[in-house]
Amino acid sequence: MDIKNLNEVPSFITKDGSEIRELLAHRNSAIRNQSLAEARLPVGGATQEHFHPLAEEIYYITHGTGKIRIECATREVRAGDAIAIPPGQKHKLWNTGNEPLRLLCCCAPAYENSDTVITENV
Repeated sequence: MDIKNLNEVPSFITKDGSEIRELLAHRNSAIRNQSLAEARLPVGGATQEHFHPLAEEIYYITHGTGKIRIECATREVRAGDAIAIPPGQKHKLWNTGNEPLRLLCCCAPAYENSDTVITENV
């Protein structure tokens, strides 16, 4: 049985600049075809625009407010919003609130830096 607690998994920085705590994936559990992680963006922070050639993603905002751009569409997001990001779609997320933006990220197949293509320069 694999049970991971968010407060007990180490964080790391992904290729797009997000601080991630990977809860379940092939690296730490019996899960083989997807991953679940919590991402955090600090106040005023943003990811680099990027896309994933293989993985589809679901973002579920748990705390805070922000703005997301997927391809040419931009929308405000807040706690309780679930966002579908198909493979190959460029996306970028900003924290526009006054607290860390926290979200669950589900990826299938599992998140890999090698499946992340950065599309903007910092």
